[in-house]
Amino acid sequence: MKVPPKDRLHMSKVQELVEPNEIAVLGSSLRAIDQKILKPGYESGIRRIWYQGEEPYFDVFFDLKNNEILWFQFTLRGHCLSWDVKHQEWQTGATNELKLDDVKYYPASKTIETDHKVDWAFISLVKSILQIRAADDPLFAKALKLFMY
Repeated sequence: MKVPPKDRLHMSKVQELVEPNEIAVLGSSLRAIDQKILKPGYESGIRRIWYQGEEPYFDVFFDLKNNEILWFQFTLRGHCLSWDVKHQEWQTGATNELKLDDVKYYPASKTIETDHKVDWAFISLVKSILQIRAADDPLFAKALKLFMY
């Protein structure tokens, strides 16, 4: 995946979000959540896998069917990246998790406002974090292949 030249200017935005030395710490902190606490899939045969980082508002979700990724979502510090097999394109946005209001206290209250323009710098950051776990977890290695689209 190449970052378009015009979006390289936005790389400083990512550096404000995450220090370079934090990438390895963030990637290493992701832990799978026990499947028993997740709701069953919305469709038969679909399995949801949830990884949570050590810091608040850091999650990675996968929906799988026959071991293939159907949907992927990565949230970190109020930013979000998602991909689904139907559209096979990246979508970035901002979550409401860092906004100060009463709704955020309900754990399932996250909403996402889609960016008008794809945030290639954030996509590059996500890829860097996923690479930390790819050697240890085949699902993360599989997720990295999505970046070839």
